[in-house]
Amino acid sequence: MTGFIIDSPWLPGFAGISTLDYYSSEQLWFEANRKAIDTFPEIIFLPGFWSEFGMCTEPSAFGSKCIWTQHDLPHAEKIIEDLSMIKDLRKPDPKTDGLLPFVIQRLRLNQSKMKKLGHESRFAVSRGPLNIASFLMGTTGLMLNMAMYPEEIQHLLDIVSEFICDWLLFQKENFPGVDGIFILDDLVGFIGEDDFNTFALPVMQKIFHAFESTVRFFHNDAQGLICSKYLHQIGINLFNFSFEHTVDEIQDLAGPEVKLIGNLPPRDVLAAADPERVRRETELLFHSVTRKENIIWSCGGGLPPGVPIENIRVFTATINRLSTST
Repeated sequence: MTGFIIDSPWLPGFAGISTLDYYSSEQLWFEANRKAIDTFPEIIFLPGFWSEFGMCTEPSAFGSKCIWTQHDLPHAEKIIEDLSMIKDLRKPDPKTDGLLPFVIQRLRLNQSKMKKLGHESRFAVSRGPLNIASFLMGTTGLMLNMAMYPEEIQHLLDIVSEFICDWLLFQKENFPGVDGIFILDDLVGFIGEDDFNTFALPVMQKIFHAFESTVRFFHNDAQGLICSKYLHQIGINLFNFSFEHTVDEIQDLAGPEVKLIGNLPPRDVLAAADPERVRRETELLFHSVTRKENIIWSCGGGLPPGVPIENIRVFTATINRLSTST
């Protein structure tokens, strides 16, 4: 089985439109996603018809200023300039705040068209707590203050995680077919094990139990050796991780309860290499894995900008050929 995380870094270029057009036009957003499933009917795209506004989606609800350009991904400016501002931070309402109502409305308006294609909203999706906090106060500020002012950072992460739970539940309420939680947070790969246990583990457990779900999907394509040991404890059962780790390595750490999705280098191979190198690297990946069950073959992260159609086809064809010959 092959599958990829696809969203605004890859889809606009694939569809021949600007990034801003993808965000601002409901029709162009739908047609870009439809083109992907029509072009690659044999591939699972996750989460599928993802309604999002890049990294601005959740920070916008807290009041972050969002910077938009025609072809680059948007950026959310930080709103916490010093720690004293955390005590005044209020948990947003996903029903009314920032871009979140537009995320829901886009999906509502397109549900009937999606269902005609055999698709519907199956995942409630959010950026993770450390990821959102890093946009609200800056990555450097977040990392430094974890060490210097842990109580204040824990308070910030409590507010953010409670908001994420509300946001996930609101998506579930609007789309009853949702049976999965999908959280993306690379910042958990920036911290050591003690900080992971203090700051990340408790809030991640809360978030992945926001409601009962069959699939609990986590994306972290930064360093993943620390978090992998805790995935089952958190409740995660599907993990997308960095290409810098081998599949065997993550399987050993995560245990048999956690299925994996990966793990070809996304930028340097899938996007930048020629088809022949993609084939060779895919063969090396496949043969390097000792236990080939419970894997969705993919890249170590989401599809980056500029991945050619031919490279995706070569990757999928190679996996299919090798899978049927073993």
